[in-house]
Amino acid sequence: MSTTQISGVSVNTQASVYFDGKCVSHGITFPDGTKKSVGVVLPATLTFNTGAPEIMECVAGGCEYKLAGTDVWLKSGPGEKFSIPGNSSFEIRVTEAYHYICHFG
Repeated sequence: MSTTQISGVSVNTQASVYFDGKCVSHGITFPDGTKKSVGVVLPATLTFNTGAPEIMECVAGGCEYKLAGTDVWLKSGPGEKFSIPGNSSFEIRVTEAYHYICHFG
């Protein structure tokens, strides 16, 4: 099941906008200091770099993704997650808006 609501968090109201508006996200901080972002990727094929490990959780829409060092495109839809190692990258291919929660660390 997809996460539909996140309670008790602080939200950065200014969006982070990447790739000429193809990806828009807002940072959220939990009371324990944990940070995540929520956002949307619009139709495009993009490459993201990671510092810390990330888990991408699909809450609506869908995407195909390819981790660095692989040649295989995998699908992710609502309620599904995929993990990306730290200091790495992944490509994401979106044909309909992909709504996500990015879990850092």
